[in-house]
Amino acid sequence: MSDLAITGLLVLSLFLILGSGVWIGLTLSGVAWIGMQLFSARPAGDAMAVTIWGSASSWTLTALPLFIWMGEILFRTRLSQDMFKGLAPWVQALPGRLLHTNVVGCTIFAAVSGSSAATCATIGKMTLPELTRRGYPEHMVVGTLAGASTLGLLIPPSIIMIVYGVAADVSISQLFIAGVLPGILLACLFSGYIMLWALRHPGQVPAADTRMSFMQKLSESKSLIPVVLLIAAVLGSIYTGIATATEAAAVGVVGSLILSAAQGSLNWDSFRGALMGATRLYCMIALILAGAAFLTLSMGYIGLPRHLAEWIASLGLGQAQLILALAVFYIILGCFLDGISMVVLTMGVLMPTVQAAGIDPVWFGIFVVLVVEMAQITPPVGFNLFVLQGMTGRQLPWIAKVALPMFLLMCAAVALIYLFPGIVTWLPQQMAAR
Repeated sequence: MSDLAITGLLVLSLFLILGSGVWIGLTLSGVAWIGMQLFSARPAGDAMAVTIWGSASSWTLTALPLFIWMGEILFRTRLSQDMFKGLAPWVQALPGRLLHTNVVGCTIFAAVSGSSAATCATIGKMTLPELTRRGYPEHMVVGTLAGASTLGLLIPPSIIMIVYGVAADVSISQLFIAGVLPGILLACLFSGYIMLWALRHPGQVPAADTRMSFMQKLSESKSLIPVVLLIAAVLGSIYTGIATATEAAAVGVVGSLILSAAQGSLNWDSFRGALMGATRLYCMIALILAGAAFLTLSMGYIGLPRHLAEWIASLGLGQAQLILALAVFYIILGCFLDGISMVVLTMGVLMPTVQAAGIDPVWFGIFVVLVVEMAQITPPVGFNLFVLQGMTGRQLPWIAKVALPMFLLMCAAVALIYLFPGIVTWLPQQMAAR
């Protein structure tokens, strides 16, 4: 059979199995088994066992369940209420006022969470009722939260960066460092949009609260000290070279347990809930990673990645054209798959082509994270849209519509990191030179 016919058969199998309601991880393994059984001489069962064991026993992947557990512990503390109380006084003077708490709150929580959905749920619990009660327009409250919560993927520690690092064999510490400036850039774009909107619609912005002196603002912000210390401990241990990403994740878990105990929210129920929540989420991700690893092996035996890379190379695309084509490809793929599935399903196929085009794999990792962020707010499989639907009771199309400006700002961020790649590569280069 031709490559096109084999690809068509496997893609059809993928969608048929997914459409029948089978878990994504099992679907990927099933499609890989079909491909290897029909189009390869290697015994499929033996290959499946070796590959799944190898992917599940990766030491690098240990950071993933630890960061997930850290986020689950913090999710059950009073962090959200304390964060709003600490941030509100500082954003009152900005156009848009308390709408900026969505962006700043998500930026801070992203630095201790690593999960877009957890960031959306945690900050949403804090800001949605408070901002709505104060009279801020619902479409701006929900739209800015939908966009800003995707920072959970870009600002380290990031679950999707760990997955990409494992799948593409790229340093996770380098990826974490590379994500800092793009994360700040995106947060500034979101806040800039809020300011422009507020200046154009001054009548829709509620009046400011009572003015506070500088010392009063500092007093209100003391509740932010614990989370700032935790961020410093996790990221500082990586940036200074004291700890690897996996060791820093362990530091984060211990720190979050201490923070939870100090706030009085650590008890047996919250500890067990955090542990079980992290276990369930990691098991889902690990199953997807194992299935994708087997599918990558299967595709390698069939020869599809090599032929696809040769086909893309034969098109003679320049770097800009290749990046544009991949951005469109990932945005379309994001309408049907979650971010982790997108990364693990495509890396084995695309990395040879990306490296042949002379694209820095660390830069490409941040690019992938940005376009995966877009997938979080694109229907019908936008995870953040589902979270917001459950919290607001609004229909998915309405939430996607109010999140559209944030989607366009992410497109602008992709263009900026392409035009100015130093936004991504400068910090890792500085760290490597030390």
